[in-house]
Amino acid sequence: MKILMVVTSHDQLGNSGRKTGLWLEELAAPYLVFRDAGLEVTIASPKGGRAPIDPGSLAEAGQTEDTRRFLQHTEAMDALAKTVPLSGVNQSDFDAVFFPGGHGPLWDLTHDRHALSLIEQTLAAGKPVALVCHAPGILTNVKASDGGPIVAGRAVTGFTNAEEAAVHLTDVVPFLLEDVLRRQGAAFSAAADFTPHVVEDGLLITGQNPPSSTQAALTLLDTLRAQAPAS
Repeated sequence: MKILMVVTSHDQLGNSGRKTGLWLEELAAPYLVFRDAGLEVTIASPKGGRAPIDPGSLAEAGQTEDTRRFLQHTEAMDALAKTVPLSGVNQSDFDAVFFPGGHGPLWDLTHDRHALSLIEQTLAAGKPVALVCHAPGILTNVKASDGGPIVAGRAVTGFTNAEEAAVHLTDVVPFLLEDVLRRQGAAFSAAADFTPHVVEDGLLITGQNPPSSTQAALTLLDTLRAQAPAS
């Protein structure tokens, strides 16, 4: 089976003068889950090439066992340095799509027509899509078959208002994804700040925060295995 992981190309944290990008744990943990399970993984981004990593996720306080393992994984680091341009991706080539977060996606992937159509087409093809932390913000611009918000009436989660306040970025991000998802009619749920929480609604899987990354990947893997024909 083949998994497409889509990461941000955006590295500026609004007008704060600080750098952002993908939060490494949200790529590293799922990537290792998929590779350890024998799946083929492709990493894509809007611009292609080297994807930016949020410096905070590289700092000692942001490191996890998975990120340390990822940073020593030659194949993984090479894939992250040579991401495939999202414009050249065809959903029919993959069995599922996983979107890691970090703050970067709020500025580029939420408005990237290739990312939006990729989610719409993947779900329409009966394949699972998973998004973690800030990546569920992309769903705010994804449409259902009737033209309405894809999240209307669906159970989802994502980085909460309380978590955004805890990292002191409420006034920096372009929007608070919890607020927008709720306004669009989503049944938004959350666990305590920075504790794992994953919600599965049919083929749509969402994780609340970085610690939810592994569980989101395992949930996606379970969905794929359930879809696989019996041998």
